[in-house]
Parts: sequence; C-alpha cells; structure tokens
Amino acid sequence: MENWELIKEAKQGSAAAEKCLFDQFAGKMLAVCGRYVKSPEDAEELLLNGFFKFFTKINTFTYEGDAALYQWLKRIMINECLMFLRTKNVFTIVSEAVAEEIPLEDDAINKLSIEEVFKMIVQLPVGYRTVFNLHAIEGMSHVEIGAALGIAEGTSRSQYSKAKLSLQKMLIQNDVLYAKRKSK
Repeated sequence: MENWELIKEAKQGSAAAEKCLFDQFAGKMLAVCGRYVKSPEDAEELLLNGFFKFFTKINTFTYEGDAALYQWLKRIMINECLMFLRTKNVFTIVSEAVAEEIPLEDDAINKLSIEEVFKMIVQLPVGYRTVFNLHAIEGMSHVEIGAALGIAEGTSRSQYSKAKLSLQKMLIQNDVLYAKRKSK
C-alpha cells in the first residue's frame, strides 16, 4: 500500500495503517532520536511519544509526497528530543570561548564506519551534540537553532565550533588507534 493511502486510512482511524506507518519509519526515527540522547531507553520513549503525537495530529497533515511525510515525522521527533532535553535540564551550554581548529588528515574520516561516526557524535556533551545535529545534520541555521533552544546565535556558533573540535580530536585519536590495530 502506498504512503498516501496509509495516511488517508490513518486519518480515518485505521490501526492497521498506523502500524504500517510505524513499522516503515520506526527504524529511521529511532536513529534520529538516538543522535540526540545517549540512552537507548530514552530514544525509544521519545520515538513512541513522537509517533503518538504524529498520529494525534495526522489530520492536520496534508500529504504532498513521501519526502514531505518523512520531513514532518522527523521534525516531530526532533522537537520531542529537544523538549526532553529541556525538561530534564540536561542541555547545558559550555563556556563561550572560541574553539581552535585542529588540522586533520583528510583520510582519517574515510577509515571510519557510519557506526563509529555515530558513536563519536553520541559521546559529545549534550549541548555540543544537540547543536551539531541541528546544524550539520538537520541543516538549521544558527539563528534557527538559537530560537529553538533559547540561546544566542553566537552561543550556537560556539557550541558547533566546539563540537567540531571535539570530533576532530576523537578522529585523531581514532586514527591513531586505527594505525595501531593495522600495524599489529
């Protein structure tokens, strides 16, 4: 069944259509939630909360294609994650000092799997991780991030810069470990 048909049936209250939509998007949306919170249990809870909100508000959604459906659902999940981080008071902004850039070997990132990069992102402090996800992955501007998180645009830029610095340090460390494993 096509997504537009599933949406139409879900709007009419079809549990079967809702289950099909959940099954189709749950894996991708769990990955989105997992980028914002470290705990798999929290990510699953946010996923379920997000889908509850998705199905509660589905009557307000106008299907304009699969990409629009995916983006709308993803936006709901991201908002759930941001609300969770705010209510748990775990979103702390670290100091404002501008981060220095570390030169990185171009080949270092090519040696990593997607899972290894994901693990590095999850290791970032909450503020860094949140701003990095919103800017680098979701494509939000620093003005938009500032408005969404209630922080200054400059703070968003600083957090992003520090996230990149931390990731660069992890990449350098990982490259050293990779070289050691390879030489054994």
